[in-house]
Amino acid sequence: MQIPAQFDYVRASTIEDALALLDRHGPESRVVAGGHSLLPMMKLRLARPEWLIDINDLYELDFILPEATQLRIGALTRHSTLLESADVARLFPIVIDAERVIADPIVRNRGTVGGSLCQADPAEDLATVCDVLRAQAVVRGPGGERILTMDEFHKGPYETAVAQNELLVEIRFPIRPRAGSAYEKVERRVGDWAVVAAGAAVNLAEDGSVDDVAIGLTAVGLDGTIAEAEAVLRGRRPSEELFEEAGRLAALASMPVADQRGPVDYKRHLADELTRRVLRRACARALETQTTTTQEG
Repeated sequence: MQIPAQFDYVRASTIEDALALLDRHGPESRVVAGGHSLLPMMKLRLARPEWLIDINDLYELDFILPEATQLRIGALTRHSTLLESADVARLFPIVIDAERVIADPIVRNRGTVGGSLCQADPAEDLATVCDVLRAQAVVRGPGGERILTMDEFHKGPYETAVAQNELLVEIRFPIRPRAGSAYEKVERRVGDWAVVAAGAAVNLAEDGSVDDVAIGLTAVGLDGTIAEAEAVLRGRRPSEELFEEAGRLAALASMPVADQRGPVDYKRHLADELTRRVLRRACARALETQTTTTQEG
């Protein structure tokens, strides 16, 4: 039988209350919101917290707020809320692409953005999305708030820079002109972890060349984005030839391992093909944004 070890439970009423509880109960306390990652680990005795601190009443962390230069998303925002947001779809279609292939509706209705990112699973979709969108993580603790880049936030598999007595409270996505983004995933069955997935974000210059680009891969042993593949596109007009070269370099940079989801060669092939696809779609979306902006102007 899969039964968690004994633990105590408390429900936080505010962010300050949650931080105080974390500080009081120390390293044997864990925060729970959706619980889709933590509770299975507890049932398998892979995690044995002495205290669970429920933060579902922290409604101040459940928001999607577009501003002039950034989109702010609270850490307690549910996946389903992101998927249904018109602002998210308009500004960052990559988020909608990813949310559609995260688990299933039941999980998306309860799972939170903050929970996904703090779990830091190497096959987690939103981590790659945040990488390519150059997102920032806002972390709050007893000493106040600090803002981290994704490189600073992610420390490795299942490890983040959030200290035991801190909370991830917000994610910020910078809004850029003439931007397009896309995400695509191959999975063994609907709702499964990725065999391989790819994400890309592109910003076009006024002349139609690539001003900036970020490319990321999921579940193939990479941290952050792939500089070698990105360098191929910067300053040049998008083309199939450039997409092919970027895909080839992304596959070379990947470090997959053979497992029940497939052999190494298959995963590298997917890294190549999916990189081409997301670059193609991201550039097309960026061009649509550029055309719409020009017409409105």
